[in-house]
Amino acid sequence: MFGLASQAGARGTELTDGHALYQQYCASCHGANAEGAPNWQKRDAQGELPAPPHNAEGHTWRHSDAELYEMVSKGWRDPFNKTKKLTMPDFGSELSPEQIRAVITYLKTFWTPEQTQFQLEESQGHPFPSDEP
Repeated sequence: MFGLASQAGARGTELTDGHALYQQYCASCHGANAEGAPNWQKRDAQGELPAPPHNAEGHTWRHSDAELYEMVSKGWRDPFNKTKKLTMPDFGSELSPEQIRAVITYLKTFWTPEQTQFQLEESQGHPFPSDEP
């Protein structure tokens, strides 16, 4: 019983930390409630898409934990944009692996049960990277 309570406490701390980190690093682009930028599906003059929502209306839930981790840590460039800059900046030098996982765990609270299950299945073969060398 202690193990379950300990796990629940750790998850609660991870969600609290994830929420705070999301507000600090992500909300300015993706919205305070993960709603994304207005017109997030419409490309601008440089061919870039505004920041997508991370809630159930978006597509974040379609990516595995490994893919989401890489996007946050290394950034991402939309292959259709007409510039060389990253569409999504990298946060690997600012956030620890634990903090990146906490943000992603927090994002999962916005998804439907079906989306959460889909993402869980996607992540089974592509989990978060290990901290071990």
